[in-house]
Amino acid sequence: MTRRLILPALFGLIGTAILLSLGLWQLDRADQKSALIADMQARLVGAPGGLPDDPAPQADNYRPVRVEGAFDPAQTFVLSAVKGQGPGFRVIGGFRTTDGRRILVDRGFVPEQARADLPAPETTPQTLTGNLQWPADADRFTPDYDPARDMFFSRDVPPLAAFLNTEPVMLVLRASEPPHPLIQPMPVDEVSIPDNHLGYAVQWFLMALAWAGMTVFFLWRIRAQRD
Repeated sequence: MTRRLILPALFGLIGTAILLSLGLWQLDRADQKSALIADMQARLVGAPGGLPDDPAPQADNYRPVRVEGAFDPAQTFVLSAVKGQGPGFRVIGGFRTTDGRRILVDRGFVPEQARADLPAPETTPQTLTGNLQWPADADRFTPDYDPARDMFFSRDVPPLAAFLNTEPVMLVLRASEPPHPLIQPMPVDEVSIPDNHLGYAVQWFLMALAWAGMTVFFLWRIRAQRD
C-alpha cells in the first residue's frame, strides 16, 4: 500500500515545489520592479538639464532634459492608443538643436481621425522639456515599418533614428514652448512600466495550494479504496 502512495506523493510534492518557486521568483521580480520604479521616479522629478554629450540608455534613461532648436520638416508616426480616446498615433519628429545636433522627439498622441488634419512640423524656434527614453516595446513579432501608411509599430529608437536621420536618442516631450494645438504630449511616468508581478505571485501560490490540496485528496482516495 505504501508503495502505491510513493509515486503520486512524489509527483504532488515536486509540482507544489515548482509552483511555490515560481511564486517566490515573481516576488523577487516585484522587488526589482519596485526599485526600478523608485529610480525612475527620482529621475523624473529632477530639474531638467542640457542634452548629454553622449547619452547612454542605461545611464540616461528618464533623464529630464531641456533643449532649444527647431523641428525638421520630416516626421513619422507610431501606431498607438490612449485609454478613453481610442486608436491613434504617436507623432515622432526630428529636432535640430541650436548646437547642431539632431535627435528624435516623441511629440505625443494624435487621434486616428485627426492625423489627416495634422500640418507639417513647424520649423520655427522652440524650447522643449521632457525626458530621454529608449522604449523597450518591440519584440520579434513587431511588424516592420509600413511605407504605404508611413507608420511604425513600436518606438524602437534605432529604426526611427535611421529613418529620420538623427542620433539614436529620443526625447519624450513633457511641454513645448509654444505648445502644439493638435498633439497631446504623453510624458514619461511610472505608469508606463507595468508592475503585475505581485498578482502573478498570488496566482502561482494559489495554484500551489490547489495542487497540494488535489494531491492530498488523491492520496486519501487511494487509501480509502484500499480500506
